[in-house]
Amino acid sequence: MFVVDDILISDEVLTARFACNLAACHGGCCVEGDSGAPLEPDERAHLEAVLPRVRKHLTPEALAVIEEDGVWEETAPGTYATTCVDGGACVFVTYDGPIAKCGIQKAYREGRVSFEKPISCHLYPIRISQYGGYEVLNYEQIPLCDPARDYGCKHHVRLEHFLREPLVRKYGADWYQRFVDTCAERRALIFGEAA
Repeated sequence: MFVVDDILISDEVLTARFACNLAACHGGCCVEGDSGAPLEPDERAHLEAVLPRVRKHLTPEALAVIEEDGVWEETAPGTYATTCVDGGACVFVTYDGPIAKCGIQKAYREGRVSFEKPISCHLYPIRISQYGGYEVLNYEQIPLCDPARDYGCKHHVRLEHFLREPLVRKYGADWYQRFVDTCAERRALIFGEAA
């Protein structure tokens, strides 16, 4: 682990190559998993606010779940996630042919909402957890994302560069630059790579 300001980061991030390959995975991260997208406390209100503007993109099954259960659920005391359809797809999933995409992000790109999507989705495959008083960034590696790792290796895309936009969104541009610089310095120290 290493630290940038008060954020702990898994050393696995240093060597990770990653770039989503939707043609290969079909957006499976939006439809597979134990629960919906983890939510930060203020994101529940954002989901409720954007629903009227993203509704038209959602499936009839998702709309039925939303009518019954809402757009978020408490998965453990004080822990929240988006609701899912039959334990599978997030209720905000929309389909572009066989590819699952985020209906919130679609509306954001069309300029109809100002909230892009939950930060946990934007940061994936980085997952945020708490350790004492620290936020910890861990690199989650699941078989579904093998094509993204292969694509990242083939095109020489480091995970920290692929996640530039969500990391800046979460922690700010200054933190992000310190993070990139620290990654380069640690790779030089540990692996002898040019910083």
